[in-house]
Amino acid sequence: VQLVESGGGLVQAGNSLRLSCAASGSTFSFYSMGWWRQAPSGKEREQVAVIISGGGNTKYSDSVKGRFTISRDDAKNTMYLQMNSLKPEDTAMYYCNAILTTDWGTYDYWGQGTQVTVSS
Repeated sequence: VQLVESGGGLVQAGNSLRLSCAASGSTFSFYSMGWWRQAPSGKEREQVAVIISGGGNTKYSDSVKGRFTISRDDAKNTMYLQMNSLKPEDTAMYYCNAILTTDWGTYDYWGQGTQVTVSS
C-alpha cells in the first residue's frame, strides 16, 4: 500500500482545510486508517484521528475533538480529514497511516506527509 497525502497549506487561524490521503491497492477497505501529526521542534508524533475498517467507528484526540472530522471513501481508496476552526497549535506535518492486523502479521504503512501551517 502506498499513501499520498495532499491538501496542506498555509491558513489563518479560524479557517479550514481538508486533507486527503490517496491509497494504492485493492485492499484499502480492510485497513484501519489514521491521521497523525508532528509539530516542529522535535515533538513526538501525535495521533489525531482514527477511522476503522468499515468507517463505522472513529476516535479523536482531545486537542481536535469537535473541530476535526475523519472520513473515508473506500470506493475511491481515499481518506479525509476535515479541519475546522484551525489554531496556530495545529501547525504540524500531517501523516496518513494505514494498518491491518492479521493472523500472519501486522501491516503498517505511512505517507510522506503534508505540511499544515496556521498563522495567528
